[in-house]
Amino acid sequence: MNRKAKMLLVLTLVFSLVLAACGKAEEKAEQPQKPETSAAQEDPSAVIEVSTVMQSDQYLKFDEGETFDNNSIYDAYEKDIGVKIVNKWIADGSQFKEKVKMTIASNDLPDFMPVSATQLKELTEADMIMDLTDVYEQYATDETKEFFQKDGGMQMKSAMFDGKLMGIPRSSNPYYLQFLYVRTDWLKEMNLPEPKTMDDLKTIAEAFAKRTENGKSYGLAISKDPFNVDTGVTGLRAFLNGYHAYENMWIEDGNGNLVNSDIQPEMKNALAALQDMFKKGLIDPEFAVKDVEKEAELIYNGQIGLVYGASWTPAQLVKGAVKDNKVVQEWGVYPIPSADSNPALSQIGLGADEYYVVAKQSKHPEGFIKLLNQWIVVDNHPTDEQKVYEYGKDLKEKGNNYWLLNPVRVGNQTDNNGVILPKAIANKDESILETKDQRTRYARAMQYLDGDTSLWWEYLISGPNGASSIIPKVQEEKHYLQNKFYGAPTPTMADREEILKKKRDEVFFKIIMNQVSIDEFDKFVAEWKKLGGDEMTKEVNEWYADHK
Repeated sequence: MNRKAKMLLVLTLVFSLVLAACGKAEEKAEQPQKPETSAAQEDPSAVIEVSTVMQSDQYLKFDEGETFDNNSIYDAYEKDIGVKIVNKWIADGSQFKEKVKMTIASNDLPDFMPVSATQLKELTEADMIMDLTDVYEQYATDETKEFFQKDGGMQMKSAMFDGKLMGIPRSSNPYYLQFLYVRTDWLKEMNLPEPKTMDDLKTIAEAFAKRTENGKSYGLAISKDPFNVDTGVTGLRAFLNGYHAYENMWIEDGNGNLVNSDIQPEMKNALAALQDMFKKGLIDPEFAVKDVEKEAELIYNGQIGLVYGASWTPAQLVKGAVKDNKVVQEWGVYPIPSADSNPALSQIGLGADEYYVVAKQSKHPEGFIKLLNQWIVVDNHPTDEQKVYEYGKDLKEKGNNYWLLNPVRVGNQTDNNGVILPKAIANKDESILETKDQRTRYARAMQYLDGDTSLWWEYLISGPNGASSIIPKVQEEKHYLQNKFYGAPTPTMADREEILKKKRDEVFFKIIMNQVSIDEFDKFVAEWKKLGGDEMTKEVNEWYADHK
């Protein structure tokens, strides 16, 4: 082979190697990149550190020597699952949500934190949070995965964007029902009927408002934020439901489309009824400037004997019902009365309006999932040693509310408390109890029956005629109406919904307080549509067309 031929052969081989290398590089580039494996992932026994933010609570009392940053619950997580928790900041309830907004605006996110549904969408669009699809699949236990499917997966679907799991819902039971609480000692004293209809309620309200022994009395307790789902005492949602009206829900119109409940004719009927009660002096004229606790003082003082509230309302009523270890007020709990022959339907939502998100730059997203797994275990079937997560280092109930220190908390999407607890308490049979929550509630009810009047409230929640006992029938007979929209806020919703709510509250308050005619409602409807309501309705129905 001559020199020229040899040179040609060498060049050909070099060129072939270059082409092969390029091909491999392209093949490598086309392969999806796998997340880097951390030392902690390679060594399951290694301790990993994750940061979060915490909300302080007036009911949380620390054991001596412990703080938010150093406490027995944080120690337990580090010992049991190898996750060290660090608080980036702590804020009280009145400032927490605002601080979260500031944290997002400054792009200074901790490894994980709770956010609203709107913030979940904003963070996703800004590419600030992690797609949890793979890390959830890899690290969530079978129990955790089953836990989030009890509602058919609706709550988890609400956290998905383009098929990606961008958050974990702070789940709870969607059957967040409200009830009517009535002073039954007054019913007996005044020979009044139990409230089965809205006419009964009005009759009772008028009679109660005539009581004068403790000063001016009123018929129904209402506070300044009555339409908020969080107003579980002194709210008006259940009153509206009695007129088949619903606060800011998306309901079917009978033609396959969704409409907003705030602007339906039934809402006008409910407002007219409230206006009539206000004119008759059955509603505190200063309700619009009183928060829940301030309005509740009238209940504690025996000036109001009717209030709508959630299942936990007795825990607030106890402040007036028990004095000097004696029960001085007798209360009963009833289903929502209806204004006509059709049963009142309790409005319910998705059961999740907040989500845990993990920052895009988090080094240990698996740390959050491990905390989630552990919470589900210790909240549902703890060993004796794991009671530290609820009570602190001494492992016993002392009223400190130590469970509030758990940085990840999710609730069960379903429960059978209303079936089990009334029967167990009535028969004093703890053998049928199934969950930790049931055992805790049963124990408190038994303490009340044994003479501890401070636990009067638990008996009114869980006892034979308590709030929980009403829930099974509501579910069985489907006397509830669920919001049909469970997607992320639409663009117009994110931009205009709060403005529309403020406008609604302003007009509704003026109507209730008889400052304007009930016909002002019709003007509100027209304005609601112009201010973004029509566009929002269009967007919601575009979503609904793909999710029916």
